[in-house]
Amino acid sequence: MKAPSTTTTTTTTTTTIAASLVIAVLSCASLFAAVKPNPLFSDGAVLQRGQPVPVWGTANDGEKVTVVLGKQKLTTTAKNGAWRVDLKPLTVGGPFTMTISGENTVTVNKLLVGEVWVCSGQSNMEWPFARTAEVKEETPKAIFPQIRMFTVKKKIAIQPQAEAEGTWVECSPQTVGGFSAVGYFFARELYQKLNIPVGMIHTSWGGTPAQAWTSIDGFGTDPELKEYADGAKQNIENHPAAVAAFPAKLEEFKAAKKAWDESAQAALNAWADATEKAKQDGQPLPPKPEPADKGPIPPAGPEGTQNHPSTLYNGMLAPIIPYAIKGAIWYQGESNAGKARQYRTLFPAMIADWRTQWKQGDFPFLFVQIAPHNGMPPEIREAQFLTLGKSKNTAMAVITDIGHPTDIHPTQKEPVGQRLAYAARALAYGEKIEYSGPHYQSMKTKGDKVAISFSHTGGGLVARDGELKGFTIAGADGKFVPAKAEIKGSNVIVSAEGVTDPNAVRYGWANTPDVNLFNKEGIPASPFRTDVTE
Repeated sequence: MKAPSTTTTTTTTTTTIAASLVIAVLSCASLFAAVKPNPLFSDGAVLQRGQPVPVWGTANDGEKVTVVLGKQKLTTTAKNGAWRVDLKPLTVGGPFTMTISGENTVTVNKLLVGEVWVCSGQSNMEWPFARTAEVKEETPKAIFPQIRMFTVKKKIAIQPQAEAEGTWVECSPQTVGGFSAVGYFFARELYQKLNIPVGMIHTSWGGTPAQAWTSIDGFGTDPELKEYADGAKQNIENHPAAVAAFPAKLEEFKAAKKAWDESAQAALNAWADATEKAKQDGQPLPPKPEPADKGPIPPAGPEGTQNHPSTLYNGMLAPIIPYAIKGAIWYQGESNAGKARQYRTLFPAMIADWRTQWKQGDFPFLFVQIAPHNGMPPEIREAQFLTLGKSKNTAMAVITDIGHPTDIHPTQKEPVGQRLAYAARALAYGEKIEYSGPHYQSMKTKGDKVAISFSHTGGGLVARDGELKGFTIAGADGKFVPAKAEIKGSNVIVSAEGVTDPNAVRYGWANTPDVNLFNKEGIPASPFRTDVTE
């Protein structure tokens, strides 16, 4: 038998090396590819139907970029490292493939076209499905491949960022545990009603205030919000001086520490002698010598923290603008409860700011009223209720029936998502349904009784589980006492023994209201007071 050829082996090895080099070169080309879409336009994304869809990303200056989706083909030229095209309105469907090409080509697969909503706020929006009361029963049912969620990675920033870090995740029993629970239940309700794909862009951070989610421009010139605009600007302006001053503070500390280290033992010996003598003489003991402190703390970045004005708008909201959306759902307010009066101004300003920045009109903005809790005063719920009259195309989900006096995080998230979805179905999709619980409208006094009228009575007012409770009434002296309340048609008649000249009524006016007024659709009434102050 002839021995194997050495030449053949060498040739094969050379070919393998050459192939490896080609692969390496291609990999490097891909790694340093010029054209790159925003991470929102990645595999599994859901695009908004029925309206123009901006698609954007980065590329080399002057590079021609072409975006192809279905029959649409748009070309633009990158400027200052960025590009954008606007697709014409899309119709429901998928999965689709989108190609984005320039010096290189990026292919985005498994795209769906349907409804896209932003879900944002603090911990109750961030609360994962895996920690809900419904997890055991609902997890096996969560087989919804046409529901997808993009969770924005937490980030604070001093200036609006261009990209959000995250990926689109398809809903399944294996993945749903990491979804925002409120976002999931909201999306599930819409999907089951509309039978079209639903995408949720989840951007939230526990314990954060509304001012962190508002741009500097969003504070406007309102005197009530001036502290936030000034604070955001000062973070930027003061940072260079803090950085410049730090080396001198550090040297001062080092010198003090060196002096202490050199004299410590002598100082301690002297103190011990002085202490012994003071004890013998019955005198107060001298203070023990202390070393230099731990040293100056290096100045934080100019962005501050996640609670500073505008930091989360810059880091977690600006990067998803102007992604085409249908609307937004919001669960927040706990971190602003200490300044509830100011929240009356701040919250509508934040809503207006989002709409201004998105440039998609007054899109539906649906929010959750804060649940009953020992630390949540009624004024914060009032501020949210009053926002309905200040910001059009808004709705509020009331959850007085699922709060907990000592837990700010009610684990029942299904009713929250459902009630937000009722509002979406009515405001965003035009369904003729009752989407809200009763809202206080007006009062009329006759003798010793007050008639309270409501909007959103639906099929009628009802008292759940017994007689109406949670009402108080006051006369001219302004002292509120428990009241008797009865439903009469679309009104509630309120009175109390001994109050002959009533002039104000309150309902659920407590940190943890014990209330039971609903409409027949099963949605609770919002707490209120007729003596609201300006």
